[in-house]
Amino acid sequence: MESVLLILFYVFAPIVILHLCHKFPFVNKLGAVFIAYIVGLILGNINILPSNASVIQDWVMSITIPLAIPLLLFSSNLKQWKSMARNGFIALGIGVFSVVLLVFVGFFLFKGKGMGDLWKVAGMLIGVYTGGTPNLASLKMMLNVDADVYILTHTYDMVVSTVYLAFLIAVGKRFFGAFLPKFSNNQIPEPEYTNGSDPFWGIFKKETFIPLLKAYGVAILIFAIGGGLSMLVGKEQQVVVVILVITTLSILASTIPAINSIDKTYESGMYLILIFSIAVASMADISKFAGLTPGLFGYITLVVFGSLVFQVLFGKLFKIDVDTTIITSTALVCSPPFVPVVAAAIGNKRIIVTGITVGIIGYAIGNYLGFAIAEFLKYY
Repeated sequence: MESVLLILFYVFAPIVILHLCHKFPFVNKLGAVFIAYIVGLILGNINILPSNASVIQDWVMSITIPLAIPLLLFSSNLKQWKSMARNGFIALGIGVFSVVLLVFVGFFLFKGKGMGDLWKVAGMLIGVYTGGTPNLASLKMMLNVDADVYILTHTYDMVVSTVYLAFLIAVGKRFFGAFLPKFSNNQIPEPEYTNGSDPFWGIFKKETFIPLLKAYGVAILIFAIGGGLSMLVGKEQQVVVVILVITTLSILASTIPAINSIDKTYESGMYLILIFSIAVASMADISKFAGLTPGLFGYITLVVFGSLVFQVLFGKLFKIDVDTTIITSTALVCSPPFVPVVAAAIGNKRIIVTGITVGIIGYAIGNYLGFAIAEFLKYY
């Protein structure tokens, strides 16, 4: 009975979290994922979990991420990427290069300073700062990262990213406008965007929920194919194969109009990410956090703000305007949901399409790039 209750809690707790985010602005500012981690940490550290909790937690995590990846990527479309402005593609390349460069610099700077398996942290940072939380969660599984290290890395990420976002919103355009050219492409149409709306609202309406079931069916099929192909390799590589196959097939599936046009697939994927977040946080032991902190906060801060500095330097070299630079950095470091917020803050809604497209491309490449770089750094 306790096991059933735990599963039900993991599945339905995000509904309460989303309701609180929708009802209370200050909770929404903290973010649903952050609240999910807090709930999970409390659950896992008050000694009420059943004896077989670890089995349930592993099962929940092994199901949610492989299903979340397709749902998150179905809303993207390779054919639409070509519509992004030239400056957007250049800024994307600069942004990804800057993140990779600072991850390498930080790895060798902080290596051996109290952090074991720093190569795994490096891989996760590549994933989260080219894609987002889904990539961080995927790489946690692919690299077999300890739950305590994962939670602490993401907690520090949220703290640093909040400061970074506040800086961009408050003074980013004025500060970097002194170095970079102004945005001048007024031919880009201003998108229709309803700021403040709840993206999860109406998800259970018949006209939305039934098509979503079809999307889940496709996601399960992709999961099954990935699982089947993983049986062709050794046990240690099976999770890697599953995630990479699922990512690839999901990107290809997004080019099919019947799949790409299904509403609320992204939101459904994020709901699964919330379930994952609660489950993985409930595995963490807060008492172990003190031994994991040296250097980690500095490493994450270096990557976030260091990559921003390099984006500005390269942006000046390639004549990328200030708005495109800021929105690209936002999409990579903070993920697409923050793009409209920053676009509104800098007074340019025309840049939203570029930012969201950059973020979606980041989701698509984050797993490949994060795993490849982690495997490379493992030998240093």
